[in-house]
Amino acid sequence: AVVKGVAGILGNSYALVADAVESASDVVSSIIVWYGLKIAVKPPDEDHPYGHGKAEPLAAMVVALALFAAAAFIAYESVKQIVTPHYTPAPFTLVVLVLVIVTKELLFRFVFKVGDAVGSTAVKSDAWHHRSDAITSAAAFIGISIALVGGKGYESADDWAALLASGIIVFNAYRLVRPALAELTDASPAFDAEHAIRGVAMNVEGVRGTHKCFVRKMGFDYYVDLDVVVDGRLTVRDGHNIAHQVQNAIREANPLVAKVFVHVEPDDPRRKL
Repeated sequence: AVVKGVAGILGNSYALVADAVESASDVVSSIIVWYGLKIAVKPPDEDHPYGHGKAEPLAAMVVALALFAAAAFIAYESVKQIVTPHYTPAPFTLVVLVLVIVTKELLFRFVFKVGDAVGSTAVKSDAWHHRSDAITSAAAFIGISIALVGGKGYESADDWAALLASGIIVFNAYRLVRPALAELTDASPAFDAEHAIRGVAMNVEGVRGTHKCFVRKMGFDYYVDLDVVVDGRLTVRDGHNIAHQVQNAIREANPLVAKVFVHVEPDDPRRKL
């Protein structure tokens, strides 16, 4: 961020300065993600019996909001620079941008792979922050190239590039907000977890059917609420044992499931399963 900022000021390129601002927000966002993950992995306690997993999507939301803020700042300053006459950007700024684009794209691929492996919305959000940085750098590269090739009258090409980049950043921020908000509001996972869970439960001896099945994600873990139907003539103890077998079977089938809450219902032939 410092290198790009200095290069942008010395090289008369606001697109590069805007890129430096976006990179600075990357650093802040990474710190927020790290802190959010640190809280999310804490075990349940008396005040948080369900754990601290919500800290992870909350960190992702903060990162997305930081992207929105960075985009708004870049757009505002870009418009201001477009209406203000200034010098053509210096050629050396292109070298800086090439190095930045390559570095940030590699960072995006690495961090996103890690986030995908651990199922972390916050880590993947941080990865997209690196991709946004690479995009703004690419836009700046194109804008500066046009300004240098076009010469007089094209000095503001890099400012227009920065304005375009701000729109791309807003789009990426929107992509980050959706999964984080879904997790915070206990929306069902994007994949078909319910079907798989019902299938596992039905394979447990004594289970005749299933009714409600709710799945929600909290941090790295998933929580399941499931109604299973058993023979109504069973004793409470037998029904309780079947419930435990269902819990164990679901957790063994998917290690990411931290808790399974099973409600046992008696079989009623008149009720459609």
